[in-house]
Amino acid sequence: MTATGRLLGSGRSADVYEIDEAWVLRRDREGWGDAAAEGAVMEHVRRHGYPAPRVRHSGSRTDLVMERLSGPTMLSGFAEGRIDAREAGALLARLLRQLHAVPGRDADDPEARVLHLDLHPDNVMLTPDGPRVIDWSNAEDGRPGLDWGMTAVILAQVAVGGEPLAPPALAMLTALLADPSDLTEAGLAEARRRRAVNPTMSRREVELLGDAEKLIRSLAF
Repeated sequence: MTATGRLLGSGRSADVYEIDEAWVLRRDREGWGDAAAEGAVMEHVRRHGYPAPRVRHSGSRTDLVMERLSGPTMLSGFAEGRIDAREAGALLARLLRQLHAVPGRDADDPEARVLHLDLHPDNVMLTPDGPRVIDWSNAEDGRPGLDWGMTAVILAQVAVGGEPLAPPALAMLTALLADPSDLTEAGLAEARRRRAVNPTMSRREVELLGDAEKLIRSLAF
């Protein structure tokens, strides 16, 4: 197991620890992930010019050693006034389009593309060298409409939740879907299904899925 330094941050299922000035360790607390598979997809998209962090293999299923990035997440950058909500939504759309230009890894399905499946403002770092996309634990190959659906549903759940972030989440969602997006009926349906069975979702978040889908449909279809 990789030795850790101080704790830098925590998410729903993982913690990030300092190794040194160049590298950090992300450790999965729940045991759901596969660090080797995640590192492989990050290396694949990087080879095609996509802004993912560099990785080192740790030999552990739960530990992923990756490049230490400076700068806030997009969510923190919004709170600090570094980026406004519409700019954030447009950036998410650009990152999705750029990712879906990367060839998939399944030679038997040339139409498949690499999907992140959790691309939201807390998984984009605003570094001095530009945005970097983190947390590839859900990545798989598939049709781009599902990736658009997942990002849209995540934003829409916040937008209909009645919390202080609801108005900016609505602005981000509107900008995301204004390009126009590559969202599809099938992608939206599958995204809602996956969010409903996601073990990290609270009961309240699951209850919001119906209103979230209605909002997306009002903007996209």
